[in-house]
Amino acid sequence: MHQPIAILGVSGLPEIKCGADLGALVAQALRNARTEVVARDIFVIAQKIVSKSEGRSVRLDSIEPSARAREWAEAYDKDARLVEVVLRESKRIVRMERGVLISETRHGFVCANAGVDASNVEEGTALLLPEDPDASAARIRKTLEASFGVSLAVIVSDTFGRPWREGLVNVAIGVAGLAPLVDYRGEPDSHGRPLRVTVIAVADEIASAAELVMKKKDGVPVAIVRGFDYDAREASGLELIRAPELDLFR
Repeated sequence: MHQPIAILGVSGLPEIKCGADLGALVAQALRNARTEVVARDIFVIAQKIVSKSEGRSVRLDSIEPSARAREWAEAYDKDARLVEVVLRESKRIVRMERGVLISETRHGFVCANAGVDASNVEEGTALLLPEDPDASAARIRKTLEASFGVSLAVIVSDTFGRPWREGLVNVAIGVAGLAPLVDYRGEPDSHGRPLRVTVIAVADEIASAAELVMKKKDGVPVAIVRGFDYDAREASGLELIRAPELDLFR
């Protein structure tokens, strides 16, 4: 019988400010709730509170929109300053059509608005993705492991849309302490034939599962996924990005 997997929401965190020690705040919230932490727990941390703690916000009144941003904003009833922030955070514009702006970030993520978010933040500000989500995950992991004396893994997650499918899902943008992919190629299937293309994005699956309890309106920006048997190694969320030469849609 397989070990059951549990997903626990972590609430009780204060409003996150720039410079906050996020790992310490999560640890304190768990102690206050008398929640046990066990070896190989996976912490899924919402990108938004990571970005807040790292000061990754920009005041829109400090932004002078370019002509391109103004033209786009006027055509689709957008805030030109916010459009300009998105353009600055983009390495490549993938599609700019019908009021939707899809771009590639400097990290290599392809997503709406370069990950720039103006929801659930102070009025007149926008929140950017962390500079290095893997480093963010590693810092939080180090603090949590020191706090509880056990080996852990951390995923920094964000909400992305998906081509060809409706609805948003959480995906991993930074990881620490676990392999984000499981490669089954070469292993036999149930009929003994070798698998040829099966590589599972387990970090994305864990992030998406955790989102079931990470309710933004209820103030649950952290979840613990327990019981999943993962490959504990140093890795990077960038492993989840498909190489350009293998991407048929570039």
